[in-house]
Amino acid sequence: MDQTSIQTSDGEAATANTLKYMPGFGNDFETESLPGALPQGQNSPQKCNYGLYAEQLSGSPFTAPRGTNERSWLYRIRPSVRHTRRFSNASYPLWKTAPSFDEHSLPLGQLRWDPIPAPSEKLTFLEGVRTITTAGDATTQVGMSAHAYVFNEDMVDDYFFNADGELLIVPQLGAIRVFTEMGIMDVEPLEICLIPRGMMFKILKGGEQTVWRGYICENYGAKFTLPDRGPIGANCLANPRDFKTPVAAFEDKETPCRVHVKWCGKFYVTDIGHSPLDVVAWHGNYAPFKYDLRTFSPVGAIRFDHPDPSIFSVLTAPTEDAGTANVDFVIFPPRWLVAEHTFRPPWYHRNIMSEFMGLIHGQYDAKEEGFVPGGMSLHNMMLPHGPDALAFEKASNTELKPVKLDHTMAFMFETRYPQQLTKYAAELETLQDNYLECWDGLERKFDGTPGIK
Repeated sequence: MDQTSIQTSDGEAATANTLKYMPGFGNDFETESLPGALPQGQNSPQKCNYGLYAEQLSGSPFTAPRGTNERSWLYRIRPSVRHTRRFSNASYPLWKTAPSFDEHSLPLGQLRWDPIPAPSEKLTFLEGVRTITTAGDATTQVGMSAHAYVFNEDMVDDYFFNADGELLIVPQLGAIRVFTEMGIMDVEPLEICLIPRGMMFKILKGGEQTVWRGYICENYGAKFTLPDRGPIGANCLANPRDFKTPVAAFEDKETPCRVHVKWCGKFYVTDIGHSPLDVVAWHGNYAPFKYDLRTFSPVGAIRFDHPDPSIFSVLTAPTEDAGTANVDFVIFPPRWLVAEHTFRPPWYHRNIMSEFMGLIHGQYDAKEEGFVPGGMSLHNMMLPHGPDALAFEKASNTELKPVKLDHTMAFMFETRYPQQLTKYAAELETLQDNYLECWDGLERKFDGTPGIK
């Protein structure tokens, strides 16, 4: 059969208008593309309906506590042992993995970049990943990497899975279609999606334009989960119902295809004669999801001062050290500023955590100039940072009436580990040589005269 057939849970061709999702975070889902494809009452019948094969995909050790145990049962046209043949070495030289200590001449410092340039050649999503920082050690499942991506071609017959970590994808320019083993997600800017470790997928263009761009957090450690709300209570921040998991969809394609694998920082490729996205039904809690950042319900100060930026955490990947994250995904969304006699932007600070920041849309309130959508900044552990001189003067002298901070969406990948800069990032033509000058206007204002404010 020399054709491609994609079916969703309604047995329809998968178009943007027919895609459906199941709500909830960490739920135990069940979904099927063909009626009766999902066994009831057991996981592994002697013979599955439609001639399907049953197999389990585990995201945690079998004996992990029930609350953290992750697994899904898949019912597919071929078992995944047929989706990899003999591997050959492959190379994606701009995708780096921790530990990575690239040699470059750029000294330590606070750094900021304009958006990475549009490619002059044809690139798929896989070919368009550019690592900016790495932290930790993927072989011990600790740390993360921050990447930017830029592409202009579909992954038509190419498929990928990453054994090193889960991928949190943050589109900035252009919607993408993410076709995974478990179903299809359409993800636009101001949405994010997560692809679990080891899950097969390909990424296609969404919409009509010339380039697609965004950011990726490759999380080597414990999986992303929702942060505890503490005294905030049962509601607000990222609510579980707003996370959407795709329904089952499969690609029935009997043509030459390639499967690419990332394993312990190395890349491999294998040729097969069919699509590996052949899961007709599945059930379990190890699954991809997407989330609309516009549904985040922020909380903040309603009298004076303002809380730590952790109140803007959407997802956190914890460590064994309680309250200390392997990586946090934090956003700075539209919100009201109402604090009295308070400097409202983020304060100047030094931090044991290391912060990689990106801007999806609009303007970030701590930077009046130079930080543009698609750009990036890096403030590594214990390096001071905060509002630029213009933002300081504006916030110090403005009338403190309620103000709606609107038309903005910035984010941060924040980790307890120092982020090592890649050679690519150090030599990137969009690196701003004058970034440090944004603080030059912060001159001495001290006057020791008693009674002077």
